Amino acid sequence: MRDLRQPLVFCLIERQMRCALGGDEKMAGLYPDGRRVRSAGRMVFHHLGELTVRIGSATHPPVVAITRGLQLHLLDLLGLGIRRTRWPQT
Repeated sequence: MRDLRQPLVFCLIERQMRCALGGDEKMAGLYPDGRRVRSAGRMVFHHLGELTVRIGSATHPPVVAITRGLQLHLLDLLGLGIRRTRWPQT
């Protein structure tokens, strides 16, 4: 039986991106030439794949190192609130 999880995840991400963008569902910055295109799961994963996560400790929460503004924009469009820690403050 063929594994359908990967295409399903791509479709869900594309749907979330297009709903969040609204209107013409296009955004700039996914491709190097800056053209406005509809978001594609492959390009979203490409840009988010460059994120770096620094492992936390008992006194410091994990940190996501965002190196480009596009990554933050994509995370916001996907509704992923990485700015707040999920660990209780001690």
